[in-house]
Amino acid sequence: MAEDKRKKNPLKVLESVGKELLTGILDDLVEKNVLKLQETEKKKFHDAKPEDKARVLIDSVRQKRHEAGQVLVQTFLNMDKSSTSTEALSKIEAEPPESAEPTDALKLCTHEEFLKVCKERAGEIYPIKGKNDRTRLALIICNTEFDHLPLRKGAELDITGMKGLLEGLGYSVDVREKLTAEDMESVLWAFAARPEHRSSDSTFLVFMSHGIIDGICGTLHSDEKPDVLPYDTIFRIFNNRNCLSLKDKPKIIIVQACRGVNHGELWVSDSPVAATDSSSQPPRNLEEDAVYKTHVEKDFIAFCSSTPHNVSWRNITKGSLFITQLITCFQKYSWRYHLEEVFRMVQRSFDKPDVKAQMPTIERQSMTRYLYLFPGN
Repeated sequence: MAEDKRKKNPLKVLESVGKELLTGILDDLVEKNVLKLQETEKKKFHDAKPEDKARVLIDSVRQKRHEAGQVLVQTFLNMDKSSTSTEALSKIEAEPPESAEPTDALKLCTHEEFLKVCKERAGEIYPIKGKNDRTRLALIICNTEFDHLPLRKGAELDITGMKGLLEGLGYSVDVREKLTAEDMESVLWAFAARPEHRSSDSTFLVFMSHGIIDGICGTLHSDEKPDVLPYDTIFRIFNNRNCLSLKDKPKIIIVQACRGVNHGELWVSDSPVAATDSSSQPPRNLEEDAVYKTHVEKDFIAFCSSTPHNVSWRNITKGSLFITQLITCFQKYSWRYHLEEVFRMVQRSFDKPDVKAQMPTIERQSMTRYLYLFPGN
C-alpha cells in the first residue's frame, strides 16, 4: 500500500532526497564557518533535529548582513517566487569575493593574492614594505570654520571617514584643523621632514576646505584678502629636491574643495552640432608647467573632487559626495585593484549627473608604476 502511494507521489521521493541534501549543505556551511556564526549559534544548530536545522539557521542569520546568509533566508522563506532553491544557493558560490564583506568595511587582500600580484607584476608595481618594517604616515588637513566664508557643515564626517580608511590601510594619520594658508604650509614642511618617511613606502596628503582655481582656502580667506595655499606649493614641498625621504615613493594627494563657481553641467541635445564651451578648456600654461616640473616632480598623483573652475558638493548630514564615494570604492576594490583603477571607479560613480553634477579628476600624475595598497598585508 505504501509502495503504491509512493508511485502515485514520485515527488515525495525527491522531497526526501532534497531534505537530506539540503541538511548536508547546511552542515557544511556551518562547519566551514561561511556564515561566521557564534559558538552558541553553532551549538544550537548542531543540537537541533534535522527537520529543524533550517529554521534554527534562519534565526541565526536573519539579522546578519552577510550575503550568503541573506541568500539562505530568501531561499527558505521562498521570498523570490521566480527562483528555485538551487539557483539561490548557487549564488553563494558565484558571488564575487568583494561582496562577501559589508559595504562599510574595508575588504582585505589575502596573503595569497598579495604574493600572486607581486610575482606576476614584479617590476610594474611600487614595492611594498612589510608590516613590521614600515612606518606609513598620512596627513589630513581640514578647515571647517572660516572668518569670512560659510561653515562647511558635514566636514566632520569626512574627517572620520578618511581617518578610518587610511588607518585601515596601515597609515598613522595626523589630523590638523582650522589652519590659515601660512599654517598649512608650515604643517606641510614639518610633515615632509618626519623621519618615519625613510622607512615608509608611500604617503597620503588629504586636503578638505573651501577652494578656488589656484589652491586651498585658509581660515582667513576673503575676496579682499586672499588666504590661499597654492597647489604648486604642495608639490614643491614634497618633490625630490625638498623631500628625499619620499624619493621614488608614491605621494597621493586627495583634494576635496571647490575649484571655481561653475556648476560643471550643461544641457545637450542629440543634434550633430557639438556644444562648445571655451571655459572648459584647461589653462594654456598647465601643459608647460607640467613639462617644466617633470624633472623634479615624480611619483605624484592628485585626485581632485571636481574639474577646474567648477564646484564640489557636500551633503550636510552625510559628508562630501566625493569623499563618500572615494571611501566606498577603496573599501570595495583596493584589495585587488591598483590605485588609478580605484580612482576611475570613483569617477564612474559620477558618470551620470544626478541632482548635483561634479566630475573628479586625476591630475599631475607622474607615477611610473602601479600602486597596490594590499590592505591587510
